[in-house]
This record gives sequence, C-alpha cells and structure tokens, in this order.
Amino acid sequence: MAFSAPSPLRQILNKRIDDLLGEAERLSADARTRALRELADQLNQAVRRLRQAEDIDALVSTLAASTGPFAAASLLFRVVGDFARSEKIDVDLKSAPAFAGAVQTRDPVTAAAVGSEVSQQVVDLLGHGPEERVSILPLVVRDRAAALLYCWGDVQVAPLELLAQVASAVWSALVPATPLVEIAAAPAQTPEARKAAAWEELSPEDQRTHLRAQRFARVKAAEIRLAEAAAVQNARARRNVYEALRAPIDDARAAFRKDFFDACPSMVDYLHLEIVRTLANDDAELLGKDYPGPMQ
Repeated sequence: MAFSAPSPLRQILNKRIDDLLGEAERLSADARTRALRELADQLNQAVRRLRQAEDIDALVSTLAASTGPFAAASLLFRVVGDFARSEKIDVDLKSAPAFAGAVQTRDPVTAAAVGSEVSQQVVDLLGHGPEERVSILPLVVRDRAAALLYCWGDVQVAPLELLAQVASAVWSALVPATPLVEIAAAPAQTPEARKAAAWEELSPEDQRTHLRAQRFARVKAAEIRLAEAAAVQNARARRNVYEALRAPIDDARAAFRKDFFDACPSMVDYLHLEIVRTLANDDAELLGKDYPGPMQ
C-alpha cells in the first residue's frame, strides 16, 4: 500500500497540538518557578520574624504563626520533665512513643496519628483520622529538646524543619549559657569554700578553662544519656537516676574533678548542672537521695 502524506488539516492539527503542549510545558515551568519563589519568600519572612523575637514567648508565638503555609495545623509543646505541655493538653511522654522519640533522638519524627503513637488524648482532642500522619519536630536547645512542634495535615517537612532549626538557634541565644553559675553551698560548707567569681574578673586562661569544662560536662552528660537511654528513662520514673547510673556518673565526676575542679580555684561544678539538666530533666530530686550533690 502506497504511503500517503498527512492532509493539510492533519498537519495543522498536529502543529497546533505541538504548540499547545509546548505552551503547557512553559506554563508548568513558570508555575513551578513562581511556587518556588513564593516558598522562598515565605521562608525568608518567617526566618526574619523568628530572629526578631525578643523573648521565648514571642518566639513560640511567631513559630506557630509561621507554620501555616507548610502544614494545615500545628501545636507547640514545651518539654517539662516527662511531659510535653501545650495550652490545650499535657502529654505524658511515657504514653506517647512518637513524642518521646523526638525528645530522645532530637530528630524529626513522622508517625501515624493513632493513640499508640501520639496518645489517645491527642487523637481525641485534634480529631485525627485513622489514616492521618503527623510530624513532630524538636526544638533543640543546648543538646536538649526544649519544645516540640507538632504538625498535621499536608505537612511539608523540609521547610518546617528549617523553621524549627532557626527557632532552636534563636531560643539558645535568648537564654545564653551562663559562663559561671554559683551553686548553692551545702549547709556544712566552710568559709574557705570557693565561690564563683564574675566572668570579667577571670584571666583569659581561666575563661578558656571554664569553657572547656562546660563542653566536657555537656558531652559527658549527653554520652551517658545516649548510651543508657532505657536506663535513664526507667530511673527517672523511679526517681533514682544516680543509683541506676552510679558507675558512669562517678567516672565522669572523677575526671571533671581531676581535670577542672581541683585545677582551677574559680571552677564551678558544670558537670552537676548538666547531670541535673540532661539526665534528670531539670529536676534534681530525680537523682535520688544517694546523689552526692555538687562538688565542694
């Protein structure tokens, strides 16, 4: 059968289809470009507002208001002891593995919105559907999850993670690490016992020693928490953290005393502060009656 060339009408139709396809591709590319530009503008504005926050409350409010373009809804929880607390609900971390996972790992967690993951209280309060998923992003302040950003409904994790990281950095700046913290003396302390000097009164060498001591304390406390994660959780519940972790705590205390406390007359027991903060969730009573207290 002889080949027949397309009719003029078919040629016109084919050309028009090609033109329409090309135009559609250009429109699609333009739409993507506009969407990316809009996303970048939204992120830039949110980051700028976060960096301008004057206190923690303003920071938290700004973060909550900034999540709108990236999630249908969000709720911010502050981590206090074994609870994640918001204006609407308090969540016991022991009953919410997804919350606890974000606190312990300090990494974002995506989980099914079911009672066995986020607690039945949260599911009932927020009306989560059986197929819904949520994202929980920690705000990490000095190696500790100080708060959790809980988002659901068409969540865009990447921009939300960026906002959480910026908020974490601003939070840390709003509550700076105190270079020297005077620890309350035990009743039997002698008049000769050391007291923390003002930072400005220290020599540059002593200042460097204090900063090294702070870093050592943070690292040691974090290492114990990571290496003994299950033991730490159980010990907090039993209020006997020191008894359960006596060996690693005593080893860390011996090293801190040798390298810093005995070597520097103005030294503060930063290790004690980090043990209370990191292992006992800022509640010294969780360490138990056998804990020897700050070094004297």
